[in-house]
Amino acid sequence: MDDEASCGASRLYLRPLGLTAPEQALPGARRLAGGWLRFDRCEAVLRTETGVERRILPLAELEAWLGRLPAPVRHSGRDRLARLTAARPPVLGLSLDRPRLMGIVNVTPDSFSDGGLYLDVDRAVAHGMQLAADGADIVDVGAESTRPGAAAVPAEEQIARVVPVIARLAERGLVVSVDTRSAAVMVAALAAGARLVNDVSGLGHDPRALAVVADAMALNPGVAVVVMHMRGVPATMNQAPAYADPVLDVFDELAARLRDCEAAGLDRARILVDPGIGFAKRMEHGAAVTRALSLLHGLGCGVLAGFSRKGLVRRWADAAEPRDRLPGSLAAALAAFEQGVQILRVHDVRDTAQARDVWETLRVR
Repeated sequence: MDDEASCGASRLYLRPLGLTAPEQALPGARRLAGGWLRFDRCEAVLRTETGVERRILPLAELEAWLGRLPAPVRHSGRDRLARLTAARPPVLGLSLDRPRLMGIVNVTPDSFSDGGLYLDVDRAVAHGMQLAADGADIVDVGAESTRPGAAAVPAEEQIARVVPVIARLAERGLVVSVDTRSAAVMVAALAAGARLVNDVSGLGHDPRALAVVADAMALNPGVAVVVMHMRGVPATMNQAPAYADPVLDVFDELAARLRDCEAAGLDRARILVDPGIGFAKRMEHGAAVTRALSLLHGLGCGVLAGFSRKGLVRRWADAAEPRDRLPGSLAAALAAFEQGVQILRVHDVRDTAQARDVWETLRVR
């Protein structure tokens, strides 16, 4: 049963708390998404037409509390807990029991951080190869800036920019992703060797996108997709975003999009979800979602997030230039690792890999 659709006006959310290493976990702690981190309690959030009720419960008490709720909500809570704890299958041949890194190659003239640096195919390929050498598990190639206020780029122009880069990186054995909202670009990129479609619109911008990805998944078991949360389009998305509760609204909208994806034939095991930090979200919205990233594991998918050099880091850390935001980006990365995020999308792969490796050594291993 689809738990999100079965509860009527009441919805239950579980946010894992007390995340810690195995040897530090309390009795009864459970693994988060099959990874190294354990959690021993949850924030249970019950959202009804009249308001939101929150309480923190040890896992040992959660079942008894669920038993007092109406049957549809109780079943939803049990399903949510099962999704929180179920091991995630490998995606793109990568196990998701430790944090992975996605390196960014923007073949654009106007990306906020590195626009114009890698328009030349040889430079873009060399950069992608260097990112892989620095520790990137996935190299994400995009030809359209999606920064706030950015204009759309025609599919033909995107294809001309990304396909030569993707083809050469894939020939060298890299796992390559295409960052696009266009179904035509997806088709061309997949034919060139891309194995991951990273769509900031959650396959919602181009009416052909769902069918393109579903067909690709059916033909190739190695294909996967990132479904990101965003409202509107980059040109206008941050003009006046409003949420009743940003954390719960983002969760609900991602859950609804996952239902659409499954109805179109996509395999949930090969879907990654991204909360879309900086996309149709004010600073306070992004901060709230970042603090509650562990909630997203209740969707039953791997979680991908991106903070690298973003305006949110600028506003949090007063770093005007993107090149000055590495320390803040690393702090956000560690906060994401602490909440079990499986893939982080970054510009500075070598530095983030080093921070992750030290974090794993001190915190988890």
